Amino acid sequence: MKRVTGIGGIFFKAKDAPALQAWYKRHLGIDVQEWGGTAFSWADSDGKPTGGTTIWSVGSDKDDQFAWVIDPEGNKIELWQPPSGQ
Repeated sequence: MKRVTGIGGIFFKAKDAPALQAWYKRHLGIDVQEWGGTAFSWADSDGKPTGGTTIWSVGSDKDDQFAWVIDPEGNKIELWQPPSGQ
């Protein structure tokens, strides 16, 4: 059985994803990768990696790589799988 390998991320869609990605890269210094986002590695207060990651991504409003499920208490969960090869 496949399992979840991470929880957490910031995913949003934009009318002009490449322009918005460039804005975040230029003005906030986010290392936007070719796939449209970046992975922030977690670190402790001393800067040592702790093994976790948070994904941040700006996608086109036409992107459709997500799936949604509802848990037993009615919470909507969005599942994402990276494109092949990533």
